[in-house]
Amino acid sequence: MVKHQSDQLPLALPVDANLGRDDLVVGKANSIAIELIDQWPDWKTPVLILAGPTGSGKSHLASIWAEKSGAAILPSSQISSVDNSASGAGNFVIEDVSEDEIDETALFHLLNATKEKGGYCLITSSTWPQSWNIALPDLASRLRAATLVELSEPDDMLLSQTLIKLFADRQITVDRNVVDYLVVRMERSINTARMLVERLDATALATRKPITRRMAAEVLQLLEG
Repeated sequence: MVKHQSDQLPLALPVDANLGRDDLVVGKANSIAIELIDQWPDWKTPVLILAGPTGSGKSHLASIWAEKSGAAILPSSQISSVDNSASGAGNFVIEDVSEDEIDETALFHLLNATKEKGGYCLITSSTWPQSWNIALPDLASRLRAATLVELSEPDDMLLSQTLIKLFADRQITVDRNVVDYLVVRMERSINTARMLVERLDATALATRKPITRRMAAEVLQLLEG
């Protein structure tokens, strides 16, 4: 059966990830980390560790600093493949470090090489270094000397401002009551905010209806299911 034009789904156009500095929404949960990213290269230590739960914005901050500093971004599982003798400033982002996947010797050599070259390293993790069970004393000493910043779950104001901005990025205007409805019911995560806005945008386009509290409730239920 041929679909009538009104029944066809609209073409989904790509939307930029919007991970630049101007796309950051500042709140109590991330203000100290943002201030430090903005202050680089005037850091007190060559190593900055951002620790916080999934969805707190660690990767966004890391990508901003990487672009600003020209740093290479590495998952923690790949640090052993880095050629520490290579030329260059030696700025690195090491993402998602956890106690289960640390090559302590490789991390120690990387931090040493970074310091010797006058470079910087930004490490992200969901846990604090004290819980990484580091056995190598020299590495433990390097990590204790690092600057540690905690990113907490976004509060209501940060989530609200983030949702409004994400809708605006897609040129969508929604009633404030829809945003308020989402904030008190959604998972407290910047990633979840992005997912919700993307799903609501797709649903509104497919149904050719405005985004309402009822639509928001249906999308939330689908995501939670």
